Amino acid sequence: MIIAGLIFLTTLIFVIWQPRGLQIGTSALIGAFTALMLGVVNFDDVLSVTNIVWDATLAFIGIIILSMVLDEIGFFEWCAIKMAKLSGGNGNLMFVYALLLGAGVSALFANDGAALILTPILLAKMRILKLNAKTIIAFLLAGGFISDSASLPFVFSNLTNIVTANYFNIGFGKYLSVMIIPFIVSVVMSIIVLWLVLRNDIPKTIDIRLLKNPDDALKSKPLFYISWVFLAFLLMAYFIGDAYHLPISLFALGGALIFLTISSITKTVEPLHIIRTAPWQVVWFSIGLYIVVYGLKNAGLTDYLSMILQNLTKQGDFIAIVGTGFISAFLSATMNNMPTIMIMDISLKDIPNEALAYANIIGCNLGPKMTPFGSLATLLWLHVLDKKGVHIGFWEYSKFGLIVTPPILLVVLISLYLF
Repeated sequence: MIIAGLIFLTTLIFVIWQPRGLQIGTSALIGAFTALMLGVVNFDDVLSVTNIVWDATLAFIGIIILSMVLDEIGFFEWCAIKMAKLSGGNGNLMFVYALLLGAGVSALFANDGAALILTPILLAKMRILKLNAKTIIAFLLAGGFISDSASLPFVFSNLTNIVTANYFNIGFGKYLSVMIIPFIVSVVMSIIVLWLVLRNDIPKTIDIRLLKNPDDALKSKPLFYISWVFLAFLLMAYFIGDAYHLPISLFALGGALIFLTISSITKTVEPLHIIRTAPWQVVWFSIGLYIVVYGLKNAGLTDYLSMILQNLTKQGDFIAIVGTGFISAFLSATMNNMPTIMIMDISLKDIPNEALAYANIIGCNLGPKMTPFGSLATLLWLHVLDKKGVHIGFWEYSKFGLIVTPPILLVVLISLYLF
């Protein structure tokens, strides 16, 4: 346990710290190789991990590629400007609309897509609108939070969702039917709590005349209209694939490559540039970190957790659901949600209560917002902001996260129990 724990802790430190530009996937692979060499895991474990994460990882890559193509044609910028124009210059309305936009992007294009693509666009628009630094930080903190708290409704909305759905054989339709209410509750509660916490930094009026016409952001209007139809068909394809038990990556990655081909034929995007700049490091990060985590499982950590979770189930469904969600949340906040989701999934495998798998997802999606290193999406989000000249410190972020996360998480878990 000590050796496995030290390998995990060292790997996580390097993933978060990224010394000398060492990328997250490289750090995770070094950790996995170390675990393999020291006998913490074996080659059978590596095959088991690859079998668990391959579909989730390829689906994630597909969603990001699709998001990058849509970003290239101006899809998200059009949405951002349209949102600002619809507010009519009312600061509070713009705040709510920005969160609804973030929730929609997170649900349909995954939380990491929202962090990577929507954040720079919103930041650029806020600078055009000449908003002060406090207002910009308020909008960014709220947007960063909603990117994770809204990543609940679809299997593909978060890497954690895909991993858990595959692990427990939860179908696309069944997953949606259970998580749609917690998703709605999470979005509504997030908007209410975020507004209450940040309301003093939101201006009453904003001069939206400084923004250009939404249509001017588009590279190709025909392709923009086609994209809406394509997304609708892609969503339908997920349900069809569910009926035939097909892997979600077949549609996520396949759909992304089809749309990339369409966009390249119209000469709207450069396909090689999209493929080159796709976050391939996430593939190595997922496989490498999960192998390291499997070492903790082999050392007995999941057995201890399983005992705790079994004791919770004896207290009734309400205690079990809320307890599981908060355990996942605090583990995610301290050791990142990617290793947490796998450790918790393994610990829950022999507990005959599927509701706890959903509680685990909710905890792993919302809980990471309590610290800057809780999720990959937050790390990417902070990295993007830092490159754009906006620095949010560790304590500033943690203080905000610890205030807003627990009440929202509690209400969402209660909604899962009730509905």
